[in-house]
This record gives sequence, C-alpha cells and structure tokens, in this order.
Amino acid sequence: MNKGIYIATLESHSGKSMISLGLMRTLLGKMMKVGYFRPIINDTPSGERDNHIDTILSYFKLNISYEDTFAFTRSEVINKRNQGKAGEVIDTIISKYKKLEEDFDFILVEGSDFSGEGNVFEFDVNTVIAKNLGIPVIIVVSGQNKTWEQLLGNQQMAYRAFKDKEVQVIAMVSNKIFEENLEPAKKNMREILPEDVGVFAIPLIPTLDNPTLKEIVKALDGKVLFGGDFLNNQSGSFGVGAMQLRNYLTTLKDESLVITPGDRADIILGALQANISSNYPRISGIILTGGLTPEESILKLIEGLSDIVPIISVQEGTFHVTNKVGDIKSNIYADSIQKIQTTISTFERYVSFDSLVEKLIDYKPQGITPRMFQYGLIQRARKSKKHIVLPEGTDERILTAAKRLIDMNLVDLTLLGDIEVIKKTVAKIQLDLDFSRINIIDPAKSIHFEDYAETFYSLRKHKGVNMDMARDRMNDVSYYGTMMIYKGHADGMVSGAAHTTQHTILPALQFIKTKPKVSVVSSVFFMCLEDRVSVFGDCAINPNPTAEELAEITISSAESAIAFGIEPKIAMLSYSSGTSGKGEDVDRVREATALVKQRRPDLKVEGPIQYDAAVDLSVGKSKLPDSEVAGQANVLIFPDLNTGNNTYKAVQRETGALAIGPMLQGLNKPVNDLSRGCTVADIYNTVILTAIQAQGI
Repeated sequence: MNKGIYIATLESHSGKSMISLGLMRTLLGKMMKVGYFRPIINDTPSGERDNHIDTILSYFKLNISYEDTFAFTRSEVINKRNQGKAGEVIDTIISKYKKLEEDFDFILVEGSDFSGEGNVFEFDVNTVIAKNLGIPVIIVVSGQNKTWEQLLGNQQMAYRAFKDKEVQVIAMVSNKIFEENLEPAKKNMREILPEDVGVFAIPLIPTLDNPTLKEIVKALDGKVLFGGDFLNNQSGSFGVGAMQLRNYLTTLKDESLVITPGDRADIILGALQANISSNYPRISGIILTGGLTPEESILKLIEGLSDIVPIISVQEGTFHVTNKVGDIKSNIYADSIQKIQTTISTFERYVSFDSLVEKLIDYKPQGITPRMFQYGLIQRARKSKKHIVLPEGTDERILTAAKRLIDMNLVDLTLLGDIEVIKKTVAKIQLDLDFSRINIIDPAKSIHFEDYAETFYSLRKHKGVNMDMARDRMNDVSYYGTMMIYKGHADGMVSGAAHTTQHTILPALQFIKTKPKVSVVSSVFFMCLEDRVSVFGDCAINPNPTAEELAEITISSAESAIAFGIEPKIAMLSYSSGTSGKGEDVDRVREATALVKQRRPDLKVEGPIQYDAAVDLSVGKSKLPDSEVAGQANVLIFPDLNTGNNTYKAVQRETGALAIGPMLQGLNKPVNDLSRGCTVADIYNTVILTAIQAQGI
C-alpha cells in the first residue's frame, strides 16, 4: 500500500499551498492519521518557523513536532551539494520520511518553493526526492502571466522530468487561470497527458494573491502606529494619495491600501472617515512614507477613533514604497483563517480527488532506488540484531568497518585473532574502537576450542578426519568462525578480505550444508545503479553451470530479490534474444529458462535475452515486443562466471554503481565471501546483508 503523495511545482507562487490545504482536508476525511512533511524549506530569520508548516500543523491540529516535518533548509541543501554531499541529503530525507511513515496512515509531502536562484537545480532535486521516497506526484503549474504556449510547455517539461525518473504523475493542476479559460486549460492538458493522469484547472482568486497588512509591514520594515489588531486585513488595489482630498476620495476602491506621505493629515483623516462612511468603500490600511508622522494634535485625534485600520510608518519615499508594495507576493499563514477557508473551498469546488485518493492508496512504486534500498537494509538489520563473526580481525579494513557497524548499533560482532595484534593495529590506524562493545576471540585460546574440535571430528570422521586434524582445522579462523555458526554461538560469518573464496566457503559446504532441495550454492550482487537496484547472479561462485544449475541459480536469485523488497523481472542473459540464436551456449540458457517457467510459473522470466534488450525499454520492445520483462529486467542471470564477474565489475567501474555483495544463496546458515580487494563500505554492506539473512529470510 502506498503511504504518500508528493506535491510539486517548477516555479514560485504557483498556488501549491492551495493543493496542500485542500488535499489535507480530503485525506483527513478518509484516514485517521495523516502526516505532513517538507523535505526542503526556505531559509527563515533566526527564531522564525516555516509558514507552510505552521499553517498546516495549526489549522488541522496535526500531532507532529515542528522538527519532524522537514529535513533541510534551502541553503543547507546548496551547501551540501557544493561539498559533494548530495547523497547525504537524500539519505536524511528518506530517514525522516520513513520515521513519519511509521506513525501515520498517509503522508502529504510538499516540495520546495523555488525562492531565489537555481530553479533548474531545485526542480531536479524534487524529482530525485519523489523517486527516492517511492511516491506518486501531483504537479501544480501556474497560468498567471503566461501564454498558452508557455503554460503547455511548462506542463510538458514537468511531466517528462518525473516520467524520465520513473515517478508516476497522477494529476496535473493548472492554477491561477482566468475563469473563462478553465475548460480550454483542461482540454489542452488532456491532449498532452495520458488518460490515467487526472487534469484540473483552478481559477485565479484575486483575494488569495492580495497581501495582508502584516506581510506589507514585514516587507517594508514598517512600524505599526495604529490598528495592530487588524493586520490580517488584505489589501486590494493600492494608490498614492498625493492629490487634493476631494479628488483622491473618488479613486478609492474596496479594500484599497492608501499610500501617502506622513505629513498629509488631510489624506489620512479623509481616508479614515471614508472607511466608516456608507458612501465610500472600505480601506484596508494606510502607509505613511518618508519617515514622517502626523503632528501631535492629529495623532491625538486618531487615537480617539474606534476600529482604526492599520496605519504604518515607513522610512522610504512614496515612489519606492509603491513599487515595493506592487512586488509583494502573498502567502498563507497560520492566523490567516479567512484565506485558509477560501483556499480550501476553492479547492473543493474545482478539484475532485476522491477517485485519485483511491488510486493513491492502491499505488505501488515501480522498482526501488539505491538510497531507499540501503535505508531499508539498515532498518531491517536493526529490527532484529544478529551476531556476526569476522574471522579476519586483524585486517585494517575489517576493524574500520567494525567500528562503523558498532557505532550504528546494527549488529553484535566477534572478531577472530590475537587480541594484542588487534589492539596494535587499532592504535596504528588511530581508530577509536570501543573494545567493551565488541567480542574478540583467539581460536587457539578459546574455551570452546576442544568442543569445536570434537564436533568437527564427529562430523567429518567418515571422511578420514582424526582429532589432530580436527584441532588443526579449528586453529584456522575460517573453520572456527563457521563452527561458531554451527554451534549457535554466532548467526552468520563474513570473510574473504584476506582469504580466497574457497577458503571461506569450503568449511560451510562441509558442515553448514545447503538448504533442503538446494544443490547449488550461488551468489548475487545487489547493483545500486543511479536510479534503480538490480540483482546480478551468479558472479562469484559457479564457473560453468549446467542448464539445471542455471535454473536453480535463477530461482534462488529471484527469492533473494523478493526477500529484499524487489519484485523480480528475470532476464536469462545470452548473446542472442528470443529464438534467433543457435549454439550450445544459447541452447543451455533456453533450456534453463524453460525449467524455471516449469518449476516457478509465478515468476516473470525471459530468456535467452541480450543485456541491452533486458534493460533498455526501446531495445526490448523492438526485439521482444510481447515480453513483460524485456526492457524492465531487474534480476539478471549470467550464463557463466566469466561473463557475470566481468560484467558486474565493468558496470561498477564505468557507472560508479555500488555493488553490495556477493551474498551467497543456498546455505542453511549465512556465510558470505568478500573480495580481497574489498573496501570498508563493501565489508559494512556485506555484514548488514548477512545479518538480514540470519533473520531467516
């Protein structure tokens, strides 16, 4: 079930707040607990809060702390990006969103406001955020001061940007359209958008664009002389009171804002009198320019009046003040109750989201992003903490990864090796490792040594093993670590940073053994590409699998994908696609594909198929137009180790993809092998995978 919706725009003052307020009202009518989240907010003066957040929290009385409703300010995001830390931004946003997701039935996410420079960068950030949160989007585009061509161009650009990121757009809203153009606007949107995208048009509501006196005071840095209780008055038109009073009175319109030099007592008093006269329109307020204020006798006269509209003194001259007032863009604030109610009623009149809300609830994101995948790994590891043994305890990379794992409280760890050597290595690399939180065992000095040796002898005596041989094996860290798992003293093992694959896996094959109905131990890498996660198998274990073995590897890989939240679409790779190719190798893949379909008809599988046809939609459609996998494959099965190992390394190096693994499949208890060229990140990620495997996936 989908639990969120992202409201996005590509410009400032698009009326996005109207959609947020209206949709929040709709959602609260259908669900008990609805949360609100803004990944990026505008910078605010010290001590001030974001008005979007305050308005939503206050009006709807949402039980969320202010700090939980946003992740970063705009300047923080720009600074992170300039430092090359854009990934940290996405990680934090995912983490904060997921925290809300745990507490609420649904989350309304409001994108950024496009204030200041860098709008193109900002729009791209919003598409990336929506993609990583795995939620659909409503796009809001303003029609104010645009030609039809400009409006449609903006709509097409916004739609394609999200579509290119594989983010589903469920609705497009044209906002601030003249009333007579509402139907043409919807017709034009319908022509450029697919049928499954809802289209709506909302008229320009002048009162929502008119700034309040409070906003004007803030923009002009004004001083309120009178009428502080009425600062929520909205200004309509505004004009300068520079002519004689008898002529100026004829220019007043309803909710006019009077702008006049502070020494024009005649205009000030005349405007105040007109405000209470039934023969003239009401005014919203008076701006006194030039830093001038009326004489004491005039001030005393004004003080004696009741229900005075706001009178504000500003330092700048009339010309500059008038221009500034014209440039003020109005916002909705928590105490703008009339504006909020007008906004919601306008939304409810022109937008029907009932059917879309149902679509939202049933929405399933396509694929999973690398950031979301890695976040999910961490959360799953924390949910049921497991004990992992690392036999190569003296390796600097192992120790550095161990510190990170312990600091994040993801697993319990045992390091194997001489404790003095380990301490010297820790001191050498200046690693602040808390030894009280980590278990260190020297196998030869272990209290379990004799028991482990006797157990190994019992398990392998039919193979000619005697007790001396058993003790010799238990002095080997790989054998000792594997025996810890067998005896239940650890839940999983990660090794290989300083040992061969065979050295790591052989003990597991000897006495951990394979799962029932599994004859082939194989491996997968989780390839975290730019915008998706693919499963590559087998790239580490089996050199030349038979068709039978290839089928088993495929089924194991599909089950691993499912266990880690990836709905498998399987491509059985070869040098030809479909029925075109001939030869022993392609025939083996064809036979393996048939076996998979026979044994697991529930799986979506295509083979033989070439790599480009498997992952590129246009190529896939041209070569296998009727396939439900071609162009969309996320589980890629290689025909042999030579192809698989080289391909995963080529993809990793050329694209910068993160390869998490290899994760071994088919053993009764998890044992995973590292490459001897592994990095600290490789070790860290493989330990997390192993811990999740140990949870019984």
